[in-house]
Amino acid sequence: MKIEIWSDIACPWCYIGKRRFESALAEFPQRDQVEVSWKSFQLDPSIPEHYEGTELDYLSQRKGMPAESVAQMFQHVTTQAAAEGLRYDFDALRVANSHLGHELIHFAALHDQQDAAKERLLKLHFEEGGDIGDLDTLVSVAVELGLDSERTREVLREREFEGEVDEDIAEARSLGIQGVPFFVIDRKYGISGAQATEVFSQTLKEAWAESRPLLMNGENSAAACGPDGCAI
Repeated sequence: MKIEIWSDIACPWCYIGKRRFESALAEFPQRDQVEVSWKSFQLDPSIPEHYEGTELDYLSQRKGMPAESVAQMFQHVTTQAAAEGLRYDFDALRVANSHLGHELIHFAALHDQQDAAKERLLKLHFEEGGDIGDLDTLVSVAVELGLDSERTREVLREREFEGEVDEDIAEARSLGIQGVPFFVIDRKYGISGAQATEVFSQTLKEAWAESRPLLMNGENSAAACGPDGCAI
């Protein structure tokens, strides 16, 4: 089973959704036969590389959202995140464009570190107040993941994966994806948003059963014979 997940590093619900999905996948009997692929998405491509101000400042001043409403949203999301073991710190959060961070995730995928890179950047952004748009910061993350620092710096400076990120975003549009996180299972099932773990569990079960009906129908059959003999 192939699961593609469109999400943004700068999306608070994407980190929460990642945790809930992981909880469901950990309990899924066929989890070893599931391939997970992270896809790039940008909620706000217009964010500058660096913004001197808080996330509340940005959303209220640049986006015209009432400061009180933004603060209430932060509190609600922080509470939801805490239930998943995440410690969001919106006061320390650095507002930055996520495109370069997505490029690092694509590079990390070549070294089987895609999920680790995604996880590290989300934690850096929402819990540690790190700058996901800063080249030196991203190189440091790559080194943590065991990637070569000079090669990473070259890849990011030359924007070698810029096209791959843009292709992911364009593909999301073609699929009608307008918000993230968005989970696509075998290109047949779609889950929008950071749904409850139970929703992910049920959808995984249904998708597996639909794509492998003969296998599912025989999984619990004891009255059968095989290469090693017959059941008693």
